[in-house]
Amino acid sequence: MGLIDIELFATLDLVGQAPGGPDEDPVGFPFGGWQAPLLDEVAGAQVGAAYEGTDALLLGRRTYDIFAAYWPHQEGGEDSEFATLFNRVPKYVASRGKPDLSWAGSTQLGPDLADSVREIRDRHEHVKVVGSLNLVQSLLREKLFDRLDLWLHPIVLGVGKKVFDDGAVPTNVTLLAPPVASPKGTVYLRYGLADGTPATGDMSAPDRGVGSDD
Repeated sequence: MGLIDIELFATLDLVGQAPGGPDEDPVGFPFGGWQAPLLDEVAGAQVGAAYEGTDALLLGRRTYDIFAAYWPHQEGGEDSEFATLFNRVPKYVASRGKPDLSWAGSTQLGPDLADSVREIRDRHEHVKVVGSLNLVQSLLREKLFDRLDLWLHPIVLGVGKKVFDDGAVPTNVTLLAPPVASPKGTVYLRYGLADGTPATGDMSAPDRGVGSDD
């Protein structure tokens, strides 16, 4: 069984909307492209390394349309390495509509998202979910992910779609590697899905909030 790996860029208040550009998801959101001023070589290298081993992409409709319009035309350019990967691997699209699947290797998922994602996980070793906040909410709700790569950027926007918007359910995760900070203050966190649900404790008790398995 392969990995479902969610990759998300977020602000300190966990806004994940439109990090890449002003036209990405503009309705009611004035900060599209907020990530660009915070990029540096360290963060770029982290993102590149996070794609190692990726053999499929799982995308929501909006992200798929953006990628399909851009990446087929980038091989041989500045982002050639990403373009070659994205153009080569299978692309799976979660959509209730009828997306244009002309990007080579693209397939629309069936109506039962959970079953479709499980089938993809059985078929591939490392499935990368990029952006696609609406899809991410469904994956979080169903606990249909194995790893969460989260880049926290040192800004607060106060408006926008959140990473854990309406899909969050009580879930344990474990830190898989030490956090890494870039020169501009972006912190990279890699979590893995863990068993069980969050425990509780009493900070006035002797265990000082260590928690309980009850």
